[in-house]
Order: sequence, then structure tokens, then C-alpha cells
Amino acid sequence: MNDLYARHRNVLPDWLALYYEEPLEITHGEGRHVWDADGNRYLDFFGGILTTMTAHALPEVTKAVGEQAGRIIHSSTLYLNRPMVELAERIAKLSAIPNARVFFTTSGTEANDTALLLATTYRRSNTVLAMRNSYHGRSFSTVGVTGNRGWSPTSLSPLQTLYVHGGVRTRGPFAHLDDDAFVAACVDDLTDLLGHIRPPAALIAEPIQGVGGFTSPPDGLYAAFREVLKQRGVLWIADEVQTGWGRTGENFWGWQAHARSGPPDIVTFAKGIGNGTSIGGVIAGADIMNCLDANSISTFGGTQLTMAAGLANLGYLLEHDLQGNARRVGGLLIERLRAVGAQLPWVREVRGRGLMIGIELVRPGTDEADPQAASAVLEAAREGGLLVGKGGGHNTSALRIAPPLSLTVAEAEEGAAILESALRGIA
Repeated sequence: MNDLYARHRNVLPDWLALYYEEPLEITHGEGRHVWDADGNRYLDFFGGILTTMTAHALPEVTKAVGEQAGRIIHSSTLYLNRPMVELAERIAKLSAIPNARVFFTTSGTEANDTALLLATTYRRSNTVLAMRNSYHGRSFSTVGVTGNRGWSPTSLSPLQTLYVHGGVRTRGPFAHLDDDAFVAACVDDLTDLLGHIRPPAALIAEPIQGVGGFTSPPDGLYAAFREVLKQRGVLWIADEVQTGWGRTGENFWGWQAHARSGPPDIVTFAKGIGNGTSIGGVIAGADIMNCLDANSISTFGGTQLTMAAGLANLGYLLEHDLQGNARRVGGLLIERLRAVGAQLPWVREVRGRGLMIGIELVRPGTDEADPQAASAVLEAAREGGLLVGKGGGHNTSALRIAPPLSLTVAEAEEGAAILESALRGIA
């Protein structure tokens, strides 16, 4: 393992983050478990950053990938592609966007990049509104709309980005308000901002902020924003890279918690749909999707191998009601963790929905983030046989818990017990 780590450091960028003081090589997985190169087994509560959505080595997906690889792996979008059409049809129907069109990419970053291209072209504006504490990818344009300093290495951007309040319920200038007053204050702030600037192209927002620590506004905030935006023709881009496909339990898409004003103009997706294969994409109505007046293709977006995986994975998700499982098992898990957190002064908040749960850590007696504690819990959980993630934005530090959606009640109890021990151990 030390040899592999040394080789990693010699040939890969210094800024390529690794978890753990002694980095982990994962060699294989099955169900909700993975194994490292030393044969240690771990319960996986992070799923390759919310990407292993159904299960590791899901037979239906591995079979579909193997059969497709035996026929043809790739041909590009210059040729008709049956698996791509079939998956696009299913996603368009699930999207709730009228007359939807789907464009496949290879990642969430590329999906958001494409959404920004569509919105700015359609609106003939390079001004974009984004949420504070947000994360939208690592390309030049998506870094430019990311409102999280820890993941924004440059201020240079092709876009003019202005940041809006509301993505974090329990911090910021409106945190002391009740939910209705919080929404009203954020809407007033947005309305005031729009009065000072040229009309922007779009607002891009994660229904639950992923890298930012699984934070979210009260239900209905983005519906209220949409009413203001629609009056000015401004588009709403819902970044569903982490929240899509039923992970929140209550809804299939995260935006549906804000559905009063209808669906978003553009939805982006990635991660879970491929269950580890590289699928991202954009959904938009035909008028927006078809607004580009130059030729375009995608060499790897929609390639047959990944489309076969996506079809099998989505089919399994729907047939086995994994959204319902996320709601039921996730509800049990979050209540179990809240009961633990209520006893520990360094746990500021346990939040989330379904199987998308954040535990925010602070220095006891303060509201100050404690990133060292988050790292300590990460290490202790690993020692106990559990893998979790971490995140956070300005002056926050959170553990991120996002297991595959097929998690069982017994596995949820096992993981909660390990987390409880790790959290108590930082005293």
C-alpha cells in the first residue's frame, strides 16, 4: 500500500485529494460492502461519492455491461444508438419537463457545463445566479459558479456570477427566522438583487447542497424563487447530480420539494444513474435544448456500454422501489443519528433526507467548525469498518452519509453503531 501511495504522489497532481492518513485501495465490492487490498471489509456509506446508487457488483448491471461489451462498446453520437435512445426516453418521461430532450455527457461537471451553455445561449446573457455554499463541478465554467471557496481554485471565469442567500437553513443572516420568514427574506433579497443587474441567464441550484455538507433550504424556497425568475424570463437549472433518482426518499428528484411553480427549465444529472459507469446528462424542453446554432457531438457521452449500465440500473431502481427503501431505511437511520447527536455537544446538527444525511461538527460550546474532529471521525469510522464522506463550506465541517439505496435496516443499524462509537471517541 505504501508503494502504491508513493507511486500515486509521484505521477498524479498534488491537489488530487485522498481520504485517510493511510490512503485506502479498494479492490472489490458486493452489495453495500467493499474490501481493501489487505482483505479488510467495510460497510460503504459513501458509495464512491453518491455514485454506487443501487449496489456494488449488482448482477443486473454487470450482466448488461458484459453483454454489451461483447457486442460493441462505443461508436460515438455520429451513429444511431439504441441504448442511448431507450435511456433518454425513460429519463425524459421521468423528468416531468414538457417536450423534454436529453443530452448525455460523461460527468456531472460536463452536464452542468452544458446546462450553462444552453442557458446563456438561450437568454443571450453571461450572468448567472448561484447559491452560496454551492458546488457544481471542476471545469472552468462550473468552478466559476461554485460558491464554495474550498473547491474554487480561480476567480477567473467566462461568466459573471452573483450569489444568492438561501441554500443553508441554519447559518447566515436569516438563520434566526422561522421557515416562512426565511423564505420571504431570501425572496426579497433575490428580488432586490435582480433590480440592480442586467437580466441574468439562469439560477443554478442544488436542491440539497452536496459538497457543502448536505445543507438545504426550507421546502418551497426554489418554487418561490421561480415565481420571481419567471416574471423576468430567467431560467432555473436544478443540479440533481447528487439528489436525483430517489436518494432523498420523499421525491424522485430533489426539485420536487419545490414543485409548486412547476418543474425546472433545465435539470442536470449524473453519479447514481450509472452506478459507477460514467454517465451525466442534461434534460430541457426542446426550445431550450435546440437553441444552439452550431454543430455538436459527444465522443463518449451516451456510449453504448454506459447506456446499457444505466438502463439496467434504472430498471432495477424502479422495479425494487429503492426510493421507498431510501425513505424508510433513511428515516430510521437519521432518527438514530439524531438521538446520538443530541447527547454530544460537538454535534451541531444532524440533517438530511432519505439516504443523504449530514452531521455537522463544531467545537463544543461554540458555533465554529471543527474540521479536525471530522477527520478524526472519518478515521475512527474506518477503523470500525465503515466508510463515510465529509464536506462543508464557509466555517462548516460535516460528515456526509450516502449509502447505496438498497441499504438494509440491519446494515443501517450496524453503520449507526459504528458512527456513534466514532463520534463519542473524539471527546
